[in-house]
Amino acid sequence: MFHYWPDNYMWSYQVIRIMSQCQYGGGDINEVLDTCSRITLGDYDSFHKEWMNTGNRMIAVANEAMDQDHRETARSAFFRASNYIRTAEFFLQPDDERKIPTYKKSVEAFRKGAELLENAPKVLEIPFEGSFMPAYHYQVPGVKRGPLVIMFGGLDSTAEEMFYSTVPFLLERGISVLAVEGPGQGAALRLNHIVSRYDMNVAGTAALEYALSNLDVNPERIGILAFSMGGYHAARMAAFEPRFKACAILGAVYDYGEVWRNRPDNHPLSRIIQHVIGVETMPEAREKLNNFTLDGVAEKITCPTYVIHGENDRNVPISHAYRVYNAMKCPRVLKVVPASSTGSAHCQLDNITETFSLFDWLKQQLA
Repeated sequence: MFHYWPDNYMWSYQVIRIMSQCQYGGGDINEVLDTCSRITLGDYDSFHKEWMNTGNRMIAVANEAMDQDHRETARSAFFRASNYIRTAEFFLQPDDERKIPTYKKSVEAFRKGAELLENAPKVLEIPFEGSFMPAYHYQVPGVKRGPLVIMFGGLDSTAEEMFYSTVPFLLERGISVLAVEGPGQGAALRLNHIVSRYDMNVAGTAALEYALSNLDVNPERIGILAFSMGGYHAARMAAFEPRFKACAILGAVYDYGEVWRNRPDNHPLSRIIQHVIGVETMPEAREKLNNFTLDGVAEKITCPTYVIHGENDRNVPISHAYRVYNAMKCPRVLKVVPASSTGSAHCQLDNITETFSLFDWLKQQLA
């Protein structure tokens, strides 16, 4: 993996994360590198400030373009602004007064850009236990009762970010997308205060029921996809919801409690994981995370399942992919991207073209 800061994996990973999303409008590589050049390594305020500066500058570009009715230029600038501001929010702690305004500004910029797409997504609210899960529905133009992938993110991802990293790959293969922010994710957490839960299959079924009742889809051609921590979610959703016809795991997680047992209490994401699962201390978090396991669950999956994992994944070890694959009894595929290759980092963000085989497989299964 390319390390912009050779001695800091966590910060460098955020750089390749946004670089990987540049090809579908989530940034410009030179703007990314220019922003990084102004950041003081280890200074979290500097990290936030410089990404915000770049994001605000792009919003000004977008507004000027709109004033001149240059919609394509405005759309591009709004999208880049949204992702830069999302990055500015990444390391902000849950009680930081800048966090929610930064998050809302990122979402606002994304939606302004999305409105300018030729085929704009629908902004949806999926009812969930007295509140709702936010979602975007991206429909393949001209397709009636076609295939659909319901997609959830990971620990820190947002539905807006999914647009740059996965949505285009499915749309161009003829598969519509319902990108959902489930418990502990995006606005479901930040604004609706819905914390994550080990039985995420409840959220998966709620999203499926909504799709069947409200979207133009073929009920026999609906798959589930999730990435990073969502690798656990997708497997559990498939295990307890037999109506899913395919399951795609982009980054396997067999035991998320084990992942955190191998991290120190002062890990950069420690307070964020506490917020995500609704506890106040790391001992409480570790205890609650012990329930996030596929032990006794993975073997219940009946639909065809595809697992992709990088051998050099430093967030979740490759051993998790082997354990998920070996526990399953369903038709299954395991792709391991070797450490000698780009794409071997977490969720293949150091070369997302390695994930194309997963999307090709989904096309075979559903479309």
